[in-house]
Amino acid sequence: MIDFEIPGEVEELRERVREFVAAVAIPAEERDIAEHGLAAELRAELQAAAKEAGVFAPQLPRDLGGHGLDMRGTAVVLEEAGYGLLGPPAMNCAAPDEGNMHMLELIASPEQRARYLEPLARGEIRSCFAMTEPAPGAGSDPSMLLSRAERSGDGWSINGRKWFITGAEGAAFAICMAMTDEGATMFLVDAENPGWRVERLIDATDRVFTGGHGEVVFEDCVVGEEAILGELGEGFRYAQVRLAPARLTHCMRWLGAARRAHDFALRHAATREAFGQRLGDLGMVQQKIAESEIDIETSRMLIWKCAWALDQGSHARQESQIAKAHVGEATWRILDRAVQICGALGVSGDGPLARTMNELRPFRIYDGPTETHLWAIARRAVRRATPSDA
Repeated sequence: MIDFEIPGEVEELRERVREFVAAVAIPAEERDIAEHGLAAELRAELQAAAKEAGVFAPQLPRDLGGHGLDMRGTAVVLEEAGYGLLGPPAMNCAAPDEGNMHMLELIASPEQRARYLEPLARGEIRSCFAMTEPAPGAGSDPSMLLSRAERSGDGWSINGRKWFITGAEGAAFAICMAMTDEGATMFLVDAENPGWRVERLIDATDRVFTGGHGEVVFEDCVVGEEAILGELGEGFRYAQVRLAPARLTHCMRWLGAARRAHDFALRHAATREAFGQRLGDLGMVQQKIAESEIDIETSRMLIWKCAWALDQGSHARQESQIAKAHVGEATWRILDRAVQICGALGVSGDGPLARTMNELRPFRIYDGPTETHLWAIARRAVRRATPSDA
């Protein structure tokens, strides 16, 4: 049975996050002028403030310095973190580090935990997840993976090209997916390894992710046996361990950003007058407001349902794909309506909406574009409806 009551300690943490985002994270957006994500100095300053406020890395278990939240609690808190664009990186719950920490916590060996997970959890380093490749390599279809890892002496030699690798510039290590004779395998590659390099930063519409989105080359990148994350040939299975929760935490954070856009538009509609009345009293504006209210509620419920399924031990593939498909489209609709209500103010730098448009739009593509999820959802539905003897 799904319980919609928020536990007292989660509610208390949500309020602290709300205060932190309002007092620290949102005001810092005016200082966030780095070309790709937070400048290192501002990131360190905001993370120190988050630690002082007791809101740092809330999704992590207590032994890693977090609050030990389950996925339902994480959904409540990360939505609030996402209300400010700099809330998640300040609180060390932003992609890709948040997803990488989750996977490392489940899969990494004790030595790998000490070397990679613990400093990542403390915010001392950053990481990236290197799976996506330029065409004709792996994108929405991971089975098209072209990068290869071959046995070399006492270790492995990795060769391949990756692109749109979030956070690659300045990352201390990468989790690289490559094919071996045993199947897809994940490798931990240190940034100082001479066999990998960030060839360029891609000029993308969004810039909130620290380190931007890089095109990365692995060329005769030699690593030892200890670099294998988990077991040989299990990379695709481990990717699913990471993907459903990471896909869902994206939904949580961007729902917070969409809520902020909606709140901004509401305040404008409640005070701006036109044609002898407030905008909020005009029927067409009221329809946009009502539709956004519905999109917020349905998005939150789908997120909470998927979080509940994950807490029950389910892989939640169906639930996470439904949530991603709906929330990706719904948050964009909410933002688009907010811009339309605000008119010229909505597309100017005098409010948060114009920047949020650039930041939010790619969400409908990464972690699987909407169309890929709709296709998978429909295929399952058709299978359920197909007679067993057909």
